Amino acid sequence: MAYNNLIRDLTIGDNVYKFFDLNGLGDARYNELPISIKYLLEAAVRHCDEFHVLKKDVETILDWKNSQRKQAEIPFKPARVILQDFTGVPAVVDLAAMRDAVQNMGADPAKINPVCPVDLVIDHSVQVDHYGNLDALAKNQSIEFERNRERFNFLKWGSKAFDNLLIVPPGSGIVHQVNLEYLARTVFVGKDGVLYPDSVVGTDSHTTMIDGSGVLGWGVGGIEAEAVMLGQPISMVIPEVIGYEMIGTLSDTVTSTDLVLTITKNLRDLGVVGKFVEFYGTGVASLSIADRATIANMCPEYGATIGFFPVDKRTIDYLTQTGRDSDYTQRVEQYLKSVGMFVDFTNDSYRPTYTTTLKLDLGSVVPSVSGPKRPHDRVELATLAQDFTKGLTDKISFKAFGLKPEDATKTVTVTNNGRTAELGHGSVVIAAITSCTNTSNPSVMLAAGLVAKKAVELGLNVQPYVKTSLSPGSGVVTKYLEASGLLPYLEKIGFNIAGYGCMTCIGNSGPLDEPVTKAIEENNLVVAGVLSGNRNFEGRIHPHVRANYLASPPLAVLYSIIGNVNVDINGVLAVTPDGKEIRLADIWPTRSEVAKFEEEFVKPQFFREVYANIELGSTEWQQLECPAVKLYPWDDNSTYIKKVPFFDGMTNELPPQSDITNAHVLLNLGDSVTTDHISPAGSISKTSPAARFLASRGVGQRDFNTYGARRGNDEIMARGTFANIRLVNKLASKVGPITLHVPSGEELDIFDAAKKYMDAGIPAIILAGKEYGCGSSRDWAAKGPFLQGVKAVIAESFERIHRSNLIGMGIIPFQFQAGQNADSLGLTGKEQFSIAVPSDLKPGQLVDVNVSNGTTFQVICRFDTEVELTYYRNGGILQYMIRKLIQ
Repeated sequence: MAYNNLIRDLTIGDNVYKFFDLNGLGDARYNELPISIKYLLEAAVRHCDEFHVLKKDVETILDWKNSQRKQAEIPFKPARVILQDFTGVPAVVDLAAMRDAVQNMGADPAKINPVCPVDLVIDHSVQVDHYGNLDALAKNQSIEFERNRERFNFLKWGSKAFDNLLIVPPGSGIVHQVNLEYLARTVFVGKDGVLYPDSVVGTDSHTTMIDGSGVLGWGVGGIEAEAVMLGQPISMVIPEVIGYEMIGTLSDTVTSTDLVLTITKNLRDLGVVGKFVEFYGTGVASLSIADRATIANMCPEYGATIGFFPVDKRTIDYLTQTGRDSDYTQRVEQYLKSVGMFVDFTNDSYRPTYTTTLKLDLGSVVPSVSGPKRPHDRVELATLAQDFTKGLTDKISFKAFGLKPEDATKTVTVTNNGRTAELGHGSVVIAAITSCTNTSNPSVMLAAGLVAKKAVELGLNVQPYVKTSLSPGSGVVTKYLEASGLLPYLEKIGFNIAGYGCMTCIGNSGPLDEPVTKAIEENNLVVAGVLSGNRNFEGRIHPHVRANYLASPPLAVLYSIIGNVNVDINGVLAVTPDGKEIRLADIWPTRSEVAKFEEEFVKPQFFREVYANIELGSTEWQQLECPAVKLYPWDDNSTYIKKVPFFDGMTNELPPQSDITNAHVLLNLGDSVTTDHISPAGSISKTSPAARFLASRGVGQRDFNTYGARRGNDEIMARGTFANIRLVNKLASKVGPITLHVPSGEELDIFDAAKKYMDAGIPAIILAGKEYGCGSSRDWAAKGPFLQGVKAVIAESFERIHRSNLIGMGIIPFQFQAGQNADSLGLTGKEQFSIAVPSDLKPGQLVDVNVSNGTTFQVICRFDTEVELTYYRNGGILQYMIRKLIQ
């Protein structure tokens, strides 16, 4: 390696390690770098072989102060990859299909094998079918295994067939919480005892949660992650780094959830897409690692690549609290100090060089929620009722629902579970303590328990129409809720543990009770969900719940009791059986009250007990049997696992590059079309093309499962692409998963229209507005359009991960020039489009688009690096990897 001269010994206790001493570069620029850039530099130095990583790449990173403005391209090799099962299953399907392709091309299929550690946590499969009773957990986990046995068996095969693939079995917790509490290495011990910082890319956009503990991590597309597993560096433009300074402390009634929603709004307003955010300042010292992880978790919602907190003394304390031994913590502290990556936030003079800075006084943060349709639309809790009421009758938008004024006060009497109540607009029908964002944070989980305790002691109960659930991110949460005596109070009001996984936040909220569903449908009610999640895009949480608010766990409990978001939080919230009026101060715990519980009941032994045997899994997992073969024996009758067609007929030669000629527009979309709109993860509608396919294969509606669980079968996922019931398509006469098939004039399901175009040999494109592909890092949001014949997307702007995914599948991302969009150019989507793609195409090149109505305009080709162009010319990143590995 080019920089072996920088290797030094480091003695820690009885052990002698080696490390690359970046101070040995003898360059003053190193000390001025943000810590996050130092992580990139260390990886480049360690991997510099003048092939994958060049000395000039090291210089580019070292010269970050200047190169950040030049769109300079650098390679990055993360230490490991992390997956969850909704993305892990298709990743393993792809790897298995790649082995078949390599064998068919006359090479050794064993060349397809992960070369870095890959951690896969099965956490997305469990659904809230049962709730509100003590056996909900057992019932939901039993159903989970019954529905997903074939997927689980496939993953277990993968763990044996591929090297370096670790499976954390179902029922263990949420991927990002397990990563934070157990999987994170903080500092790796590599070959020959070489120390280096832990870094990770994951196929879930909230991989950034690990940034809160000083591990550099971010989300990538599943397709890109597969290439990383096989040894390909990530090609990235060296980022600008926004320094976010915190001062002061949070007030006594504010939670870390309120803080992260405030930060999300601030950074969205600034605009940080494609940039690193690094937190510093004396205020950071007052935040626990769990608080920092909450802030880092919602990084995708504020749009940055990372939200990074360097390691400090509180990080070391957290590592001890979570059961890491003294050898581990000493190694972390001494190594990071040796390379200048350890920080003292109490030192007001610590101020690295940043691109630009923001400042927040923590004392200015007030209680907040975000919604009703986007995570960055923060609403101060004091104005929530007013905000919701106004939105009922305002014109349909991200904040409004467009009801007629005469319909805005509609209510209906419902009887559910033997109790009767009034259901109306704003009624909270889902109250869920869910998601890695908050369930990893003991302070807000204990606060939820304290709200429940006060409620029970006051004689209060949840409203009869509310579906309640508690979905901890790991078994540690259960242990400290039990030890503190708070779990029985949560159970008393219906917040029984429903499972360990993403559940409601990913859309696995399960069905509402039938009387509630009927009342909503028959009266067109805009009902609400209050959840401690990180995403609330339309159609994601539940198809019948149009207003969804992200909130802290104690607020989820509180609103289950209040029963409606259209209630003044500063007024009377409830009345006890003996007639006492209850206000917020009567039921809300203070931060100091919570802190006492956290100090007493969150113990290292809980973490050690939970994670001691986590890789063994349940008895059901242990009893799964899978074939001990390197090539997967595909079952043509399976509706869960199917060999993908992406590599069919592949050869060593590059495919011919062609122009896009006379393409029709499959969809004409607006702003903020999310990956939930493009490839929903939730339940499969009984009237959808996917449902018809499953029915034709003999699958009953009860066993449809979710789109997320079916991601191992391309037939279903192609049919599920753009199947979101809230999709707004300008080519359709109504909201939903339909479009106009222009040649025939028919309105069809989107899959059926796409198939007609493909059968006729007509290419398809998509027109879109700003932030196309925002939300989850969902590779099927690129794979699905590819299978529907989409050749290009022309949008005003793209979300970072989704743009990468499109390129990974060979779909060209084109961007309108500033000030232009489909409407300003007079495009309806009923025209045909021809786009000449030059054979010598360059990153960022302007390309001509000729429209059948005579209009001509130019778009920016959003291949941002030469490497991305190489992937495109190979037909996609995985095709590139196959050709590279067999050469």
